[in-house]
Amino acid sequence: MTRRAAREIVVHMIYALDFSQNMPELVDERTSPGFFDGLSGEDELFDKPPDKMSAQYIKTVAGGVGDHLAELDGYIEKYASGWKFGRISRVAVAIMRVCMYELLYCPDVPNAAAINAAVEICKKYEEGEVSAFVNGILGSFAREELA
Repeated sequence: MTRRAAREIVVHMIYALDFSQNMPELVDERTSPGFFDGLSGEDELFDKPPDKMSAQYIKTVAGGVGDHLAELDGYIEKYASGWKFGRISRVAVAIMRVCMYELLYCPDVPNAAAINAAVEICKKYEEGEVSAFVNGILGSFAREELA
C-alpha cells in the first residue's frame, strides 16, 4: 500500500471520528482485514488491507490526530480567515487535520509532499475551489508555524 493510500484511509477515519468519538476502536475496526473484505470492489483503496508498515502509519497518524484534535482545529480556525469552522466541509477538515498532524509531528514526511497529498486527496472528494482553499490554508500554516 502506498503512503498516499494510507493517508486517504486515515482521512476516512478522521472523517468518521466526527460521528464516533472512539478513535482506538475506530482504528482497530478500520485496519482489520474484515473491514477491507467488506469494501473490496467498491473502491480500489480498500481492495487489500494495509501491510504492516502502512497499518502502523495509519494507527500512528489517526491516533495522533485524535490526541491533538483541539490543537489542529485551532490552527484550521486561525488560518481559515473569514470562515467559521462550522462552515468548512467535514471532508476538508479531516484532510487538513491529517496534513497538519504530519507537518507538525512526522519529521520524516517532507512538508511539500504532505501538502501535495492533501490537495490531491481533496480533489478526489471535493470541488476544485475547496482544494484551492485547503491548499491556501495548509500553505499559510506551513509558512507561519513551521518557519
